[in-house]
Amino acid sequence: MIAEELINHMIPPLKVTDDAHKAIVWMEEFRCNFLPVVDGGLLKGFISEEIILESNDIDKDLSQFELIGKECTVGLDSHFYDILKAAAQYKLQMVCVVDEHGKYAGVITLQDIMTSFAQTAAVQMPGAVLVLSMDLIDYSLAEICRYVEENNAKVISSLMFEDPLDKGKIKVTLKINQIDLTRIVATLERFGYRVIGQYQETPSSTSGEQERLEMLMKYLDM
Repeated sequence: MIAEELINHMIPPLKVTDDAHKAIVWMEEFRCNFLPVVDGGLLKGFISEEIILESNDIDKDLSQFELIGKECTVGLDSHFYDILKAAAQYKLQMVCVVDEHGKYAGVITLQDIMTSFAQTAAVQMPGAVLVLSMDLIDYSLAEICRYVEENNAKVISSLMFEDPLDKGKIKVTLKINQIDLTRIVATLERFGYRVIGQYQETPSSTSGEQERLEMLMKYLDM
């Protein structure tokens, strides 16, 4: 998934000549707390509901506000990991997409990313999630996959996070195509791996949007 494929064409940009009242109306209409503001095809930043309410003047043009997130942009061919990184860096719920000339091409919301990611095989395929903790220097995905495959299973997907409490340690989140992880956990622990979390699907977790999103959040270890 790249940025060009994830652009939300339902959310239009505001102009610097638009007033705050229009911004509030559009935020309510599109159910978002942020909207991009452009001028001459270039992103000037994002206006938020909070910024407008703090000013206590909905008649002001957007050019009179101190916009945020002007640098919160990605290119058309940026991977969705880069989109998530930009959103996290600037603490925004949407990211602007620009073309090779820096011209505004659209926005992507975090909800768009999560919905698209939830449709990938890594999430949709039956299985369970395993979370490991280890020193970064000891990390070897090839070795972990070998131990998993010795138990007739496959690692469908993996994610690695730095431990915020210890920069030398990481958390590795694995999606495995088996529900029962008992033998896999025993094998990993026998070879010195520390298992700190298991999330196993139940029959009901494959039906309903809320259940899928909850499983996704567990998978991402958020």
